[in-house]
Amino acid sequence: MAFAGLWEVWTSPEGEEIRSCTITTCEANELLKPIHDRMPVILTDEAEAVWLDPAIEDAPKLLPFLKPHRAEDMEYYPVSTQVNNPRPI
Repeated sequence: MAFAGLWEVWTSPEGEEIRSCTITTCEANELLKPIHDRMPVILTDEAEAVWLDPAIEDAPKLLPFLKPHRAEDMEYYPVSTQVNNPRPI
């Protein structure tokens, strides 16, 4: 499973490099809407190859991938609240 994401390296006026990244989100599909209004953009194998192609510099070519993943291909289940707890167990 691959999520669409973006990264950047910014150089401050003092020359310090700051690396940052983000996972791209879209509207939630029908399965996830009861949980949250957004979800990560999940890429198919074909879309992943295009998304990661450094030769593509035309952003509109990537826009068709920014859509909810098919709900029929997904399932979810509850997990422990400890998943969101950064403290050691």
